Amino acid sequence: MSGNETRDEFPYDEYSAPRRRVTQWLRRIPLARSLGVLIVLVLLYYGAGAAIINKIDADPDFVLQNVAEGGSNAIAAAAALVSREVDENGWTANDPFFMPSAILDNMPNYQQGILKAASRFSVEMMDHIGRIRGTSQIDKDLERAAGLLKYPGNVWVWDPSVSLAPTATSESQYRAAARALLSYNDRLSAGQAVFDKRGDNLMSMLERIASDLGSASAQIDSHILGAGFWLFDTTVDDLFYSTKGQLYGHYILLRELGRDFAPILRERQLDGVWQQMIDSLREGSQLEPLVVIGGSPDALILPNHLTAQGFYLLRARTQLYEVVNILLK
Repeated sequence: MSGNETRDEFPYDEYSAPRRRVTQWLRRIPLARSLGVLIVLVLLYYGAGAAIINKIDADPDFVLQNVAEGGSNAIAAAAALVSREVDENGWTANDPFFMPSAILDNMPNYQQGILKAASRFSVEMMDHIGRIRGTSQIDKDLERAAGLLKYPGNVWVWDPSVSLAPTATSESQYRAAARALLSYNDRLSAGQAVFDKRGDNLMSMLERIASDLGSASAQIDSHILGAGFWLFDTTVDDLFYSTKGQLYGHYILLRELGRDFAPILRERQLDGVWQQMIDSLREGSQLEPLVVIGGSPDALILPNHLTAQGFYLLRARTQLYEVVNILLK
């Protein structure tokens, strides 16, 4: 075949190059379309999935179910809070990257705040209220619950930074802690466990909780002083919801502890001060801004939500110490 015939069969005029580019572009359309569909599906999976899972459960009227007669309302509340966050709402702090909830940060911080309050409560129960003074034996169920509630909240079934073998998840440890608390309560209702309702035991627990609130207040203060421009503050909501979880956890637990210690509160005429402290914790736990902003504390338009939260926190802490001072007399 001659060169002329080749040129006639495959003409290369001024229109051939654009024609080839259009043809190649048309061939790429199915691939581009598939890639676009995949991106949309991924966005829907994470966006819609996270929106469905996300739940900041701060029900101020949280009601306990089936508290055994003779048992502790506060212990039942601690077990119920743990079970609610782990099983009903679903624990999210340790969800792996392929779960929609992995992109959440407010809910995980809130849940871990609640667990921090439950952990503090269980430790004080083990050290003081669940035993007769400091020389008696530590209750095994309370000891187990206190230890398990200290387990990190972000441990999944596999943590290569610790071991290549499967490990116990945060959920499994917290479920075991809830079972231990319920076991203690069952034994308490049967007269086989100790719940020492003395004023000095209550005072010790309140002092530790007040200390925890003081630590949370220091974190808020440090963040406000060290934060930069509010638009680039990506951790203000983490601290806000972690503190919110602590306030809510302490609110529910102290509300029920007040019922357990009702005779002591009436005897020392503490009912009014106690209720004021409970109300402060409740109000602080119910703050729910649409967007958490870390603006200047004296800003007119863009406020700092941590300052409002810190007000209720410090008021509750002051009222806790008022109760402690009255118990000392």
